[in-house]
Amino acid sequence: VETTLEHLDGDRVRLTVAVAEDEFDVAVEAAFRKIAREVRLPGFRPGKAPRKILEARLGKTTGRQEALHDALPNYYSRALVEHDVDAIDSPEIEITGGQETGSLTFDAVVPVRPRATVAGHGSLRIEIPAPEATDEDVQEQLDALRRQHATLESVERPADDGDQVTIDIDGRLDDEPVEGLTTSGYLYEVGAGAVVPEIDENLRGASAGDVLEFEAAHPEEDGTLAFRITVSEVQARVLPEPDDDFAAQASEFDTFAELEADIRERITVLRRSQAGMMARDRAAQAVADLVDMDIPPALVEVEVDNRINDMAMRMRSQGFDLPTYLEATGGDLESIRDELREGAEVSARVDLGLRAVAEAEGLEADGEPLEKYLTLLAAQVGGEVEDLRTALTESGRMLEIRADLCKQAALDWVFERAEIVDEEGNPVNRSLLESPEPEIMVPGDGGPIPIADDEVGETGSSAAKPVDEEEE
Repeated sequence: VETTLEHLDGDRVRLTVAVAEDEFDVAVEAAFRKIAREVRLPGFRPGKAPRKILEARLGKTTGRQEALHDALPNYYSRALVEHDVDAIDSPEIEITGGQETGSLTFDAVVPVRPRATVAGHGSLRIEIPAPEATDEDVQEQLDALRRQHATLESVERPADDGDQVTIDIDGRLDDEPVEGLTTSGYLYEVGAGAVVPEIDENLRGASAGDVLEFEAAHPEEDGTLAFRITVSEVQARVLPEPDDDFAAQASEFDTFAELEADIRERITVLRRSQAGMMARDRAAQAVADLVDMDIPPALVEVEVDNRINDMAMRMRSQGFDLPTYLEATGGDLESIRDELREGAEVSARVDLGLRAVAEAEGLEADGEPLEKYLTLLAAQVGGEVEDLRTALTESGRMLEIRADLCKQAALDWVFERAEIVDEEGNPVNRSLLESPEPEIMVPGDGGPIPIADDEVGETGSSAAKPVDEEEE
């Protein structure tokens, strides 16, 4: 198979592929064996009719057309791999020779990932929450703990948000009691926002002994609910004093100072564990904001496909699949795609931005980064590094791996040079920002990597399939 590459305008390339007659005849022979299994000819068992008989009965072009359908995707994929073409959509195929006799030639015009440019990527300012507990954080947690241990005390005043009221409630639809809305002696927190907002609106300012009658639209179906609520008691929450007695009651500590210090430490540990990842995410977003170009819809759809595949993999790991989920929830795949599209466009912009940084700074994935990745991946999937390298290269997945490693290097480069501040504009101590270890994932569709004499598969992307290829 001989291939050439021509760059076209509009982020497209033309692959010209020529397959020698003897090699294409191997595909034609396989096509006739396939046809022999599918047709029924008098005097021959299924699959046993000779090629010459089939050619005489069905015509020589029948086998060639079947071979084109079956073998052309593989020839196209091999051309993609040979020239490291980063296709983002299905190609337009034009067969230019060999449909009836001789060697096969065809052209494939395919959109490729555009190349963005970025400016100012070496002097970004990144803002993250302070990676340590503030006094407000600690006070919020202490107040929440005090609310958990609060007591109720009857009060002789109108109810307000946060008060507990004991009520008899009678909710009716078309003069019929509604299950769950008719009960006596029910303890309700004013402002809880349960059922309908009109309940809270009427309870605010109500006192013990008040009878409230009002209507509200049914929240789940057509119709109007009629409510009658009798308030029998109003109780206020009484928070415990923030002292040593409270600390001993609510925690394992003997003093309030110890409890406060523990809460501060726990919040700080959590904040620091999140800070590194958040800072890197915001660095990536800052790079994306530098990409001043429209994102090709095809590239967005590739990102949507990736997210759908990730979702399906997570579901399979939990024991169910995407079709089952859609059936159970009454959803459809297109609606999910629509929901994912906005985030996918952001991811596509991040992708182009980091690739642009890598190109601008001469960052490469070959050498130690690639060898380390392959070694870890080989240990994960079970296999030899060289066998893995060969399989990944022949399947086209090595291009994706190199791109991911380059983007990781680009993000590291940007992150190391960025100014990182908290929300008050104060510099953040970088020693508190732990860099997460990148997860070693099987590239492409997450499927098994052929590491033996397995047949070379597709590139792991729908972009590798001709537009007229049908799913088997």
